[in-house]
Amino acid sequence: MSNQAATAAPPATRRLSTLDRWLPAWIGLAMVAGLLLGRLVPGVSGLLSRLEVGGISVPIALGLLVMMYPVLAKVRYDRVAAVTGDKRLLISSLVLNWLAGPAIMFALAWAFLPDLPEYRTGLIIVGLARCIAMVVIWNDLACGDREATAVLVAINSVFQVVMFSVLGWFYLAVLPGWLGLDTQGLDVSVGQIALNVLVFLGVPLVAGFASRWIGEKRRGQEWYEDKFLPRIGPWALYGLLFTIVLIFALQGEAITSNPLDVARIALPLLAYFAIMWLAGMLLGRGLGLGYARSTTLAFTAAGNNFELAIAVAIGTFGAASGQALAGVVGPLIEVPVLVGLVYVSLWAARAWFRTDPYAESSAS
Repeated sequence: MSNQAATAAPPATRRLSTLDRWLPAWIGLAMVAGLLLGRLVPGVSGLLSRLEVGGISVPIALGLLVMMYPVLAKVRYDRVAAVTGDKRLLISSLVLNWLAGPAIMFALAWAFLPDLPEYRTGLIIVGLARCIAMVVIWNDLACGDREATAVLVAINSVFQVVMFSVLGWFYLAVLPGWLGLDTQGLDVSVGQIALNVLVFLGVPLVAGFASRWIGEKRRGQEWYEDKFLPRIGPWALYGLLFTIVLIFALQGEAITSNPLDVARIALPLLAYFAIMWLAGMLLGRGLGLGYARSTTLAFTAAGNNFELAIAVAIGTFGAASGQALAGVVGPLIEVPVLVGLVYVSLWAARAWFRTDPYAESSAS
């Protein structure tokens, strides 16, 4: 092979680690392993269901903390102030997450599931739960702006505590009543939502900030960036895969026992993730935010806090309810779709933004 041919490999192939390059395969295997574990091993789902504190699954919480910590440890917290001054980004994120997202999911749920009220309600609950966890992984893999992600996730967390119950009341009781449609109730406490936010965002955020502050103070920024971060980096994906196995093991029987129902729930979810990601990416491009921040805007808009959605659905309607099944199908569809959108984002960097996403990420 000539030297010219040897240097012609695309940057994405050269720069992604083996773990990253094969991520769709690892995620697919984790999903299958979880489904088989929940279906074939008696008592696994029951055991996982019992390992809860305050309505939060301890094993899943541990997996998410392991997943989020390395990414939040990479954030340059000294640059966060520059993000908070970008009013275009902040306002766009609030509009997409708290006006457009719930409204779009409401419309899709009623359009695709007019005859299945339990599944429809479950999807609306998923649309209300804005992402504060896995988005940090998708954004990092797509070379988005880490500092912007930290800020937007924090803002979503505050709004989640304040607005989740209000929007649930509006979209399940008020708006359907105005339109002459069936209404539902939603019983969820602000305390439950705040605990969810504290566990899934507060703990890893504090740990990530403390790691950078202590590491740079004692060993210097060069050691922290070149030695410490590469060592902990792979653990984000290990935590992601572990979490996926647990989630699908917990609900494996419900998913595999209702394949046609899962397919019907999947269709509006597919449409929702595609619409929200595309809206975020095009809006960011139209506002001149650049690739990294447009990607962050797109993924924070498309992702959802399925942990909260499942917990609320089970707490309000029961573990065997159709609402709970719709919440469980959320990550079944979200995980592979958003992994696929990571690769679409890397393509869009060159096709739409005329930039190398890896070079832009390194320079940011």
